[in-house]
Amino acid sequence: MDFFKRAKELESETVKHRRYIHENAEVGLDLPMAREYVLNELRALGIEAERCGYGIAATLGTPGKVILLRADMDALPMEEESGETFASKNGEAAHTCGHDFHTAMLLTAAKMLKENERNLSGTVKLMFQPAEETLEGAKDMITAGVLENPKVDVALAVHVAAGNLPESLVMYNDIGTMMYSADMFKIDIRGKGAHGAYPHFGIDPINIGNHICLRLQVLAKEESTGERACLITVGHFEAGSTANVIPDEALLEGSVRAVSKELRDKLVADIERTVHETAKEFGGNADFEIVSGVPPLVCDSHLTDTFIQYIGELDVPNLTFHKGISSTASEDFAYIASSVPSAFMYLAAGFQDERGDFPAHNPKVIFNENVCSLGAASLAHCAVRWLADNR
Repeated sequence: MDFFKRAKELESETVKHRRYIHENAEVGLDLPMAREYVLNELRALGIEAERCGYGIAATLGTPGKVILLRADMDALPMEEESGETFASKNGEAAHTCGHDFHTAMLLTAAKMLKENERNLSGTVKLMFQPAEETLEGAKDMITAGVLENPKVDVALAVHVAAGNLPESLVMYNDIGTMMYSADMFKIDIRGKGAHGAYPHFGIDPINIGNHICLRLQVLAKEESTGERACLITVGHFEAGSTANVIPDEALLEGSVRAVSKELRDKLVADIERTVHETAKEFGGNADFEIVSGVPPLVCDSHLTDTFIQYIGELDVPNLTFHKGISSTASEDFAYIASSVPSAFMYLAAGFQDERGDFPAHNPKVIFNENVCSLGAASLAHCAVRWLADNR
């Protein structure tokens, strides 16, 4: 089957899937509308599908090697300002990262694979996961057994990329870390409340928090040398409610990102030590907690190159490749890649005019729906070719 030609024939159907998921954006682990939509679409195709944790797993094909194709389904907790006619109806959730595309493209890939099922040389497992943005969804589905029964041999995922990018561009990394680790942390600081006019009677948790913030930035700068890149961000600082009162407590929340597991482990330990030492220095106490985390995403070099070769076989106009992409953002597909040989790629879904002015996670971001056919075709073609070569 010419998967790109067939994907173009199904493009309006893929767009329909994408717009439904986009308009009905949901966040977190429990995505009832997306889950029900995907289950109904798969079952209508005659594909065996069932709940797997909070997500959906489905299989098709014949006994043999198993390749997993993964799509995430969740949105972000924010308003949408894209101006699209199918903008999110939920004022507190928006698909500003492109996961609606991933779901739609995998549904179309599933349809094409089902049409070609008798020619499959093994099994394709479809993974529709929630909660990528909160780094919980992949872990939830792995715990529920998505990599077992049948046991997965390799995995593939694609991610659309917004911004000022040309169409038909595939970006990948076959030589190093593609996406950084991320650990979300919480710091609870306890001081002693007092009147603002008599600070010597209290212990100011805001002052402690300020010093922690400054020292964490120094720590990040000291550790970021050459290949040992890292980031420490405090995105939430909450304390007090009145101008002339020193509060008892303060809360800091943030993230730490690193290019390697070794640096990740060191940074977490260094941050915890810095927090405790700083609080003690100013007479207070503090608790440091990692709320959630994900390891760096490192793709299997040989598998990545193999899939890139397969995608290059598709008759896609102006298809181009860019290797060595590395992002300080994070991706919970890293849990899959830590368990089985995996590949992850970005597909350009931007515009080279004013529509490409806004990046992912911006309320005004607009994605190019022309990427739908490339994404669906890439997933299906890679699955068929890999199974044929590894029967």
